[in-house]
Amino acid sequence: METGPLSIWLWHGLRALDVPVDCIHARHIAAALSLQVNKTDANDARGIAQVVRSGWYRAVGVKSLQSCRVRALLSARGQLVAMRTSLSNQIRGLLKTFGVVLGPGKGGSFEAAVANECPNDPLIQDAVGALMAAWRVAGERKKALELQLVRLARSSDVCRRMATVPGIGAITSLTFVTTIDDPGRFQRSADVGAYLGLTPKRYQSGEVDVAGRISKAGDRAARSLLFEAANALTTRCRTDSALRRWGLQLSARVGARKAKVAVAHPTSAGDVRPWRTKRPAANR
Repeated sequence: METGPLSIWLWHGLRALDVPVDCIHARHIAAALSLQVNKTDANDARGIAQVVRSGWYRAVGVKSLQSCRVRALLSARGQLVAMRTSLSNQIRGLLKTFGVVLGPGKGGSFEAAVANECPNDPLIQDAVGALMAAWRVAGERKKALELQLVRLARSSDVCRRMATVPGIGAITSLTFVTTIDDPGRFQRSADVGAYLGLTPKRYQSGEVDVAGRISKAGDRAARSLLFEAANALTTRCRTDSALRRWGLQLSARVGARKAKVAVAHPTSAGDVRPWRTKRPAANR
């Protein structure tokens, strides 16, 4: 079956009934069927059957229901953060209409600035008050979800070990763990970086061989949070570590942005020799 809004639920339901089923990415199927002149349900079904019969497909890894439950909390928190940002921007824009330009600030300082600078007009105060009430509620619910996420991270051994890396907290560790879900589906640790879109794209044809920017494939939230963690490690963290020294040396050679992408790569700690652990070949 193709990926879709109900594909995870259907996949787990069918597997629970011992029905062998593979999930195929809808974009891959669309590319395979793009040469059809007429797009009909019958032609699509025939084309999908031909793709499966020839084996010209790769099954999509379906996340466990537990990972989906945690991702629901992470997604809800992300939506609340976006709502608070949107509401604060709307409040700032509304007040600019009446000559009030709020200074930089967030949280309590933003709320105090709105209360002090809002014009003494009942209609304007009602409008701003309604937006501020929604802003406060979104903040309260966001904090409640964050406390729940912190408890989940503390109960996970993998998340606790990830949190020992400077710049990584509960949100980043949970996002990464739920994105990977089953490490056994990756043959090499280097495949994780490609899965998260942190490796450069390549175009090769004849004498042309171009290595472009990172592919940005895979989970956008995990990639963004890993980049933020790398930025915190190289710019704000003052604790000395081999990873930080390597990132700063790389930054001086190739630039800050490329160095942060390299530090964000999940296998960075294993690729740099200063902290690589010597192990017998049988255990590597």
